[in-house]
Amino acid sequence: MSEELGFLVRDIGDAGIAEMAGSPALAAAVDQHAAAVRDLLVGPGGSRPAPDALMNYLHGFAEEAFERGWWPDSTRDWEFVRIVTICWMMRQGVPPSSPDGS
Repeated sequence: MSEELGFLVRDIGDAGIAEMAGSPALAAAVDQHAAAVRDLLVGPGGSRPAPDALMNYLHGFAEEAFERGWWPDSTRDWEFVRIVTICWMMRQGVPPSSPDGS
């Protein structure tokens, strides 16, 4: 991922995580995406994904989204929520629905 893309993804993640505090709908969407990402990376019922697995997924996902022409015009589109989710998971070390790490 280019440095510029990395900064943009970080900014999207920062903005989305901050917005989650005042938006129950966004927090719920992130929770659903976190479960899907966890299932995708470690399988249903698996433990939390390793940080490097999350980073690799984020890089690939973001590059693909930008190559398709996606741009973060909305904080409610699928790609925005997915990027926020992965950033949240990396910061917390656990999905938002599992504060105890299970």
